[in-house]
Amino acid sequence: MQKEKSSMCTEFQKLLDEKYCPSILLVTANVGSIFEDSPRLLHLWLDEFLQKIEELQPKFLALHLQEVGGKTYEKSSNHVKEFIDYLCGAKVMTEFIYMRIYMDENYNSVENFTALGNLYFVHKNLENIKIWNFSNNNWEYGREKYIYTGNIETVSTKEKSKFPQHFFPECKWSRKGFMRTRWEIEGTVIDFVNIHLFHDASNLAACEQFPSVYCSSRRRALIYTLKRFHLDDKNLLAPYFVFGDFNFRCDTQGVIKELANNLTVHRIQNNKKENSKIVYRNSEGDNVLTIGKKEFNYLQHQVIFKESWMKKYDRELETLKDILIEFPIKFPPSYPYEEDPDKPSNYMSTRCPAWCDRILMSPEAKHLIMEDLNSSYLYDIVGRNVCMGDHKPIYLKIRLKTNQGIYRCCKCCIYVAKKSTSHYIPAVSTGIKSETNTFCP
Repeated sequence: MQKEKSSMCTEFQKLLDEKYCPSILLVTANVGSIFEDSPRLLHLWLDEFLQKIEELQPKFLALHLQEVGGKTYEKSSNHVKEFIDYLCGAKVMTEFIYMRIYMDENYNSVENFTALGNLYFVHKNLENIKIWNFSNNNWEYGREKYIYTGNIETVSTKEKSKFPQHFFPECKWSRKGFMRTRWEIEGTVIDFVNIHLFHDASNLAACEQFPSVYCSSRRRALIYTLKRFHLDDKNLLAPYFVFGDFNFRCDTQGVIKELANNLTVHRIQNNKKENSKIVYRNSEGDNVLTIGKKEFNYLQHQVIFKESWMKKYDRELETLKDILIEFPIKFPPSYPYEEDPDKPSNYMSTRCPAWCDRILMSPEAKHLIMEDLNSSYLYDIVGRNVCMGDHKPIYLKIRLKTNQGIYRCCKCCIYVAKKSTSHYIPAVSTGIKSETNTFCP
């Protein structure tokens, strides 16, 4: 009898927790490679992802995709529809009766195409859901089903922008950019921002110094995005989660220095500069580490990059730690994995493995996460032992505080909090120090 009573109390407490602190699941995934080999990888990816949804049982799911359709979108558009249909029709998704899906498929528009996909699913138990309209600066009823595909430029419940070309002059054509939505979930307002930053075009250039030229380009684009939110006097500022493929790379120069300790360096020149290589050899003349434009190959490649020593070289967020927060990473680098179902945990020897895919948050968003004596969050990869393409998806599960309005942490920020979200209250300062590219202290 006592055991039954205890079980009933536990279930009751669980219901209360979900009512007042609903579980939110944020997922980011670069899916380009699964569309390029859809017969082998598409359903494999979806089945593993859906299994994770069944395991975690969120009440609100935000899935951010990058490189939707792969590198040749015009050849993969049918597979994008197949992806959406399979996902929405899965048994585990039947209780998510409301959704908003935004798939940027306008690949003919050089000025606007980002290949980003923002997918949001709302559980039937969530009662108070609204979504922000960025055109008329007002709330819309969120308990509905809308799927926006093709040209989504005029869809007003999202904001989307491609980064200026001069941010990454090395690349003649780029799809990098961001797309954000704003939600009010049970009285708490929050932005979800999907972002895709610039990659490292050459390992040889990346290892010359830290920060590399590519790191600087990524930082410029990220600061540009965050400043845009802070200076938006029409939609105003809300706490935000930014999750996507940041393309953050490890301090390649530092990694090489550690790997090449006691090795001798040999430069192999080629008539074509892009085919030149740097080779590090041991005393017996064996090649231990080889670095080329698109080659990064170590003798113990499948072992050493999964060890904890690598984490100290994950440094791209160091200069942004006051404005972007991340939970501790306890999973291996998310990129670049073999695109072979028979080698789901192996890294390709093309790039130095790195934590490219991340889930970050503003300090205000961090305050919206309910913390208790148990675990306040889960931050991990999806498909540790399953091929998910060259990127492993990353997820963050949290419990969200309700009825927080637009939470602000300090008086110097643009807006202050109110329990009711029917009005926004401008504060005096923007909270942005333009000369140092920082925000609120």
